[in-house]
Amino acid sequence: MKRIPLFALVGFITLATFTQGLAAEKHHNFAQWEKEVAAFEASDRTNPPPQHAILFTGSSMIRKWTSLAQTFPNQPVFRRGVGGCEIVDITHFADRILFPYEPKLIFLRAGGNDIANGKSPEEVFHDYQDFVKTVHAKLPDTEIVFIGWNSTPLRWAQHDKEQTLDNLVKDFTKQTPHLQYCDTWDMVLDQDGKPRPELFEPDRLHFNAEGYKLLADRVRPFLPK
Repeated sequence: MKRIPLFALVGFITLATFTQGLAAEKHHNFAQWEKEVAAFEASDRTNPPPQHAILFTGSSMIRKWTSLAQTFPNQPVFRRGVGGCEIVDITHFADRILFPYEPKLIFLRAGGNDIANGKSPEEVFHDYQDFVKTVHAKLPDTEIVFIGWNSTPLRWAQHDKEQTLDNLVKDFTKQTPHLQYCDTWDMVLDQDGKPRPELFEPDRLHFNAEGYKLLADRVRPFLPK
């Protein structure tokens, strides 16, 4: 039997994984976020955010950060968070919730829902790479800061996968211009290496006010002086 070269086998597996990912995205329900995205557009018509400002986007951690402007009063910050979304959703709606503002700096916090919904860290990382490619195709000089994942009491079972995603993003950041990585992993841990429940809401997933204070401290060094 003729043996298949190792590099060909690796290439085949990579191609198969990528093809499976494309097929999955075709069946992704982007329409479930249409109401939230349309609400942002309606708000923009009456109270548009500043151009070339600092945009925070992603899933529920961003959506629920209602004190963002008060936390950074001297910075032109605003948020476009879609609770429950995945990275592909933010990329899909970029023409409506990112590009109209031409932000000079984007903070992205997303990926945990992706893993909870069954994606591997490698698949989520690929989605992040696609997000970066999409943004920099139109805004080549915009800085993107990925807010890394921290463990939570509710999703402790997936913390290893979250760390793998963090490490993939960190390595990618070192090799790619206009990317930065905000590490938040250790900020919620107790002396036993477990997430501190007093930093989270009763749902054991989302930050409470104390959790957001810690997050703000990690984000602050990435803001313009």
